[in-house]
Amino acid sequence: MKVIGLAGWSGAGKTTLLTRLIPHFSAQGLRVSVIKHAHHQFDVDVPGKDSWRHREAGAAEVLVASSSRWALMHELRGAAEPRLPELLSKLSAVDLVVVEGFKREPHRKIEVYRAGNGKPLLFPDDPGIAGIATDAPIDTRLPTVHLDDIPAAAALLLRAAMPVEEAVAKSVAMR
Repeated sequence: MKVIGLAGWSGAGKTTLLTRLIPHFSAQGLRVSVIKHAHHQFDVDVPGKDSWRHREAGAAEVLVASSSRWALMHELRGAAEPRLPELLSKLSAVDLVVVEGFKREPHRKIEVYRAGNGKPLLFPDDPGIAGIATDAPIDTRLPTVHLDDIPAAAALLLRAAMPVEEAVAKSVAMR
């Protein structure tokens, strides 16, 4: 199992790029999972439904299952936010895990940069940036691809992806 990150400022197009890359990888026969970091409170549950009521009542975890999918919700209840290694350990084995966000973790990342976003580049200050997907020319020695060139972006992600064990070891060493 390999892992690669997509990092960039809000509005750069990380999610848009990823939703275009996943079908490309799937067509190549690769199984892909995603870990997405949210900077705010979010809810995957519907207020008023049984599972929501169970969480609100104080359940530590609620697992909802059907013939189509299952989802496990874990309430932190004041505990520290889990770091990337802990989250990676919760995933089933796949060919590639794409991490959207977690830009402070030391795993390899592809920076997603949109010139019109008006934000600075991350790569000069993040040694984990291994390439850039962008809509603008950038003066760098790092490999760059255009945001709309999905085959090139997919190839860049696969080349830069690192074994999950290596990503976990780098994160543990960073503590």
